[in-house]
Amino acid sequence: MSAPLSVCILACDEEDELERCIRSVSWADEIVVVVDEKSRDGSEAVARRLASRVERRPYAGDIDQKRYCTTLAKNEWLLVVDPDEVVSDELAESIRACLEKPVEAVDGSYAAAYEVNRLTYHLGRWIRHGDFYPDWKLRLFRKSKAHWLGRDPHGRVEVEGTTRRLGGELLHYSYRNLADQVARIQFFSDQAAESLVHEGTSFRIRTLILHPPARFLRCYVLRSGFRDGLPGFIIAVSSAFYVFLKYAKHWEFEAAHKNADPRT
Repeated sequence: MSAPLSVCILACDEEDELERCIRSVSWADEIVVVVDEKSRDGSEAVARRLASRVERRPYAGDIDQKRYCTTLAKNEWLLVVDPDEVVSDELAESIRACLEKPVEAVDGSYAAAYEVNRLTYHLGRWIRHGDFYPDWKLRLFRKSKAHWLGRDPHGRVEVEGTTRRLGGELLHYSYRNLADQVARIQFFSDQAAESLVHEGTSFRIRTLILHPPARFLRCYVLRSGFRDGLPGFIIAVSSAFYVFLKYAKHWEFEAAHKNADPRT
């Protein structure tokens, strides 16, 4: 008998994407959606129509929100997906197969988690090079073996036990257009800079100067982003811009924190 599966999703102002995402995992035993309290479109209505359980909650950071969502799931096996992602038919088959008949490792143990390869659609094409691909993400795991860590806005799961990889791809419709990408860069760079200040990490000018061009070279040259044509170049520049903004805002937020009037 196949082990039951819970799918966990966070949503905010993504009603069209959310419906497509939920329908791609409609075969799962349970679908849990946590809607950001700030969401103003029909995301919550879509979730309540298609999901098993829906909660509305203030956003307190990526890690905290995902941790909360996974605690609501009733099953041991969890699949975490974003609203702008779609589980392909091939990936769905791989997931069902591993839950029905786990693969035994050499040491006699069974996998505690599985990574999936995410394929992003952006600027009119599937991006198969650069920092966007391959893009292995740990998304399927045993709840009892996992814990969340990392730095907002990009939390990650760490598991106790063997991790394997699944066949098939997680289709990622990340950005509507360049304007949407820039808006997200603004949001995520804010989150990342605030996390650096909160952790007490000191700003370093060399980081601001060296890391953005290093990111461009890694994305465009070392990881063959140039093979995706003009979209590959735009993505490499955007990635470097995100890194620049993250550290520039780190400097700005740190200075504001140091210069804050203690009487206010």
